[in-house]
Amino acid sequence: MFKLINLTAKIEIPPFLFHQDKITSARIILSEDYEGVITREYGFIIAVVDVLSVSKGQIIPGNANTFHEVEFTILSFKPTVSEIVEGSVVEIVDFGAFIRLGPLDGLVHVSQITNDYISYEQVGNRFIGKETGKILDVHDTIRAKVIAVSLGGGRSGKLGLSMRSPFLGKQEWIEEDVEDYFEEKKTQEARKDAVEEESS
Repeated sequence: MFKLINLTAKIEIPPFLFHQDKITSARIILSEDYEGVITREYGFIIAVVDVLSVSKGQIIPGNANTFHEVEFTILSFKPTVSEIVEGSVVEIVDFGAFIRLGPLDGLVHVSQITNDYISYEQVGNRFIGKETGKILDVHDTIRAKVIAVSLGGGRSGKLGLSMRSPFLGKQEWIEEDVEDYFEEKKTQEARKDAVEEESS
């Protein structure tokens, strides 16, 4: 999920940035410190969107930098377990498919692609379902459910994804699930009507 979050922090502005206004200097420092960083609390920090305020600078003897308290807004992406996400297949390997979800990649393990038995075709670099014939290729757009989130510190994080539930996977798989759903609903309504006719 993408979120805008207001934060406060203390920063040091070095002398080579003194020629600019405090807001611009603070944005440069904050962008270097926060953008591209993954935290457990905020997820993947995509960008410093706005600098809301910068306090007057404090000078400490022996240090050329000025010290400021700042309030700023970040844009972050923090996926949660059971969240439905959409992305594109960027790499296929024998144990699964890597999905690009904007700022992060997630892994759909081979066991989580479909309920069908899946085999990896090395020559075509794709997965094929044995009974359904479903094919998963690089560049396919998919919908998946987040089943595991491991956001460490720094610039590393892991996402586990699944496409085994109905209405997940490639667009054509989802369309088949929708058709099956309405067919099942028609069948149930026909049975219900037949039972009502017999009882009357």
